[in-house]
Amino acid sequence: MFMSIKAIFKSNKVRKFAGWLGAQYIRLVHATGTWQVIRGEAALDLWNKGKPFILVFWHGRLLMMPYSWRHGQRIHLLISQHRDGQMLAHFVKPYGFETITGSTSKGGAAALRKLVKVLREGNCVGITPDGPRGPRMRVSEGIISLARLTGVPILPATYSVDRGKVLGSWDRFLLATPFSRGVIIWGNPVYVNRDSGSESLEQLRKELEKQMNTITQEADESVGRQPVLPEPITSDSPSP
Repeated sequence: MFMSIKAIFKSNKVRKFAGWLGAQYIRLVHATGTWQVIRGEAALDLWNKGKPFILVFWHGRLLMMPYSWRHGQRIHLLISQHRDGQMLAHFVKPYGFETITGSTSKGGAAALRKLVKVLREGNCVGITPDGPRGPRMRVSEGIISLARLTGVPILPATYSVDRGKVLGSWDRFLLATPFSRGVIIWGNPVYVNRDSGSESLEQLRKELEKQMNTITQEADESVGRQPVLPEPITSDSPSP
């Protein structure tokens, strides 16, 4: 009897190989494409000063984000506890990314403590604020809480390509293909005061979400791609 796909991907060896294969694929995409980085000065300034920050990008724009990062600069990426999260750990490992397992949303207290520790040690962290399950392109409040606790800025980034396919997954994952014209766009740092009240925190969450969606739309339009829109907020949507 043949094993099901789910059963096959329960194997750590299979997930490790799939992660390695994914890493080779994005190397190919990057090596065969032409790439432009826009507004990377803020990240460069923080790197040069040795100051940590929280890198944020949408779950659907994860594929090429390792190439937004400075080689040799330490970063811890927050990944989910699910099997796809473990595969992602193998995917980013060749690029020097370390990983923390957990979530900034429900039941994420343990992960939040780990992230605070890493940032206070002077290292950067990377988070997809709409992961691991959405709603798509909506910022969870955990990111803002992390910035408030540590005093570390949040710095958004995104990417787009003229060649590739937007998948039908919840995050509308952008699968870049070789020989693409691509762009990586950075946003502006968002600082959260330690004494900010609940209303101020919610306002900052909305501002970060708007900025992330604005640069993602800018990236898509700059390569001639139809922009992906955020998931509409309804009464049935999980709270950010």
